[in-house]
Amino acid sequence: MSTIKLDITKDRCPMTFVKAKLQLEQMEDGDILEILLTEGEPLDKVPRTCTEQGFQVLEITHVKDTIHKIIVKK
Repeated sequence: MSTIKLDITKDRCPMTFVKAKLQLEQMEDGDILEILLTEGEPLDKVPRTCTEQGFQVLEITHVKDTIHKIIVKK
């Protein structure tokens, strides 16, 4: 099992989930993806869409200012 980090703080929807999904598709089952994103639309949509796509959102935490981290298991 490996952990991969993805920073999409400079991206806007719908590219935020597109980049997350492309990364998740390259990973093995059981791998962890740590995603840094901004609050607002990315924080609302990326975790929800990950869950809808069959991935497991393990944690959502506030990092600083408007930055949040979500941890997703493939």
